[in-house]
Amino acid sequence: MSTPNILMTRIDNRLVHGQVGVTWVNALGANLLLVANDSAAQDPVQQNLMDMVIAEGIQTRYFTLQKTIDIIGKAAERQKIFIVCKTPQDVLTLIKGGVPIKFVNVGNMHFYEGKKQIHKTVSVDDNDIAAFKELEKLGVTCEVRRVPDESGEKIADLLNLSS
Repeated sequence: MSTPNILMTRIDNRLVHGQVGVTWVNALGANLLLVANDSAAQDPVQQNLMDMVIAEGIQTRYFTLQKTIDIIGKAAERQKIFIVCKTPQDVLTLIKGGVPIKFVNVGNMHFYEGKKQIHKTVSVDDNDIAAFKELEKLGVTCEVRRVPDESGEKIADLLNLSS
């Protein structure tokens, strides 16, 4: 198995929308957008809606977390992969399964009852904080950045995590 060419991994509870499917894909130079999400992998309607906002010529894959773990090592060298997950727990599952992720872009984690807002577009609960702490311990840098030309803020700083 070769090391997959993962350009970036993003957490976005909306998964793929215009900002992800065009702005980030173009900024990264990605040619494959991999949505690693158990629910989206089983939902062709959601997949079709996401495909509508993806830049021309970009391949998409909608895999469960386990399929991503099982198949990512078979990626061709020419595939420049941008992974999108819904939660930090999903990213942690991928990493524990052997997916070589060292950097995570945190885009959107919506606020709802039981979450506290730590950034304009990021709200977390205790489970999210625990996942981010574990990612930090594993040496994974997690950074909030909505769009490519914005400067990022480390989750560790926003949560006052000290490694």
